[in-house]
Amino acid sequence: MATSAVPSDNLPTYKLVVVGDGGVGKSALTIQFFQKIFVPDYDPTIEDSYLKHTEIDNQWAILDVLDTAGQEEFSAMREQYMRTGDGFLIVYSVTDKASFEHVDRFHQLILRVKDRESFPMILVANKVDLMHLRKITREQGKEMATKHNPVMIPHYQTCRHKPSINTAELLDSWMQTKQELSSGSLLGARRHRPARGHQDSVHRNQCQGPTSQRRQSLP
Repeated sequence: MATSAVPSDNLPTYKLVVVGDGGVGKSALTIQFFQKIFVPDYDPTIEDSYLKHTEIDNQWAILDVLDTAGQEEFSAMREQYMRTGDGFLIVYSVTDKASFEHVDRFHQLILRVKDRESFPMILVANKVDLMHLRKITREQGKEMATKHNPVMIPHYQTCRHKPSINTAELLDSWMQTKQELSSGSLLGARRHRPARGHQDSVHRNQCQGPTSQRRQSLP
């Protein structure tokens, strides 16, 4: 089916906030979503926002992704951004046990800031290509996601140099979670079926070596 032309105005905007400890690869992951390149060097204390026209449920929209700083000294600013977020990616590194243990903290913080019992979130395990350094298993990640059922069922695994998830698949899972929470159907339905496009945390083993490109501003 041919893609319709992108409207120039009056588009809905969806704000997706990426959170997690410093050094887990949030910036690299975010840039891969938009530019399909791996950026090995970046300042973990910088918070950047990225805008992109995209199709969500066959409708054009503006995706506003905020890559937050993971350091504790930026927690107050992070909470401010959380208040306006429509959904969240909670990222941890499989090579960093502490970042995995802090998933609970980010989950609770989001619910507290939003003053909600549930809210659309997606759990992302990063750096799965570093098998020799891996400390968190796939099963542990799935258990963490299931623990927070129904708000964090999707559990995706990504590698540093080439993400094993694509933006459309992730957005589809996020929007489905958002819609089901709004309709009240999530509590019963999500326990019995995975999200659309979700492949039960399958890592496609498509990791490649890093590119030589460094961080640059997005168009």
